[in-house]
Amino acid sequence: MSAASTETSAPLPPAGSRVFFQPAAGVGCVGSGPITGDDPVQKRQGKVTVKYDRKELRKRLVLEEWIIEQLSELYDCEEEEMPEVEIDIDDLLEVNSDDDRAIKLQESLIDCYKPTDDFVRELLGRIRGMRKLSAPTKKGL
Repeated sequence: MSAASTETSAPLPPAGSRVFFQPAAGVGCVGSGPITGDDPVQKRQGKVTVKYDRKELRKRLVLEEWIIEQLSELYDCEEEEMPEVEIDIDDLLEVNSDDDRAIKLQESLIDCYKPTDDFVRELLGRIRGMRKLSAPTKKGL
């Protein structure tokens, strides 16, 4: 048995379990002294939270990674060497029809020498049903 395993006083959590951090008793975030229920500053800080739609953000991130991958193939280069191509998903979502969205995408890809029809069609299919990302909302103000 190794020296490191004999020095451990608490059993290790099973693999795949979550780790939670608990503050030391009586330690507060604001000011000095313990957190009390009557502290108005602490109450206000607890109410001000920013809400993000994590599922929508994750879908957006996956889509953006896919777009970069596809543009790398279309332009035959790495992301760093790629010409300046701006595809704003929110702008596309503001456009009402798929035909107008396709025109907007084709205008962005005007410098691409490879056919872009498949990319445009796939991207339009992927953004269908997505929502425009709004600024995070603050609750409790």
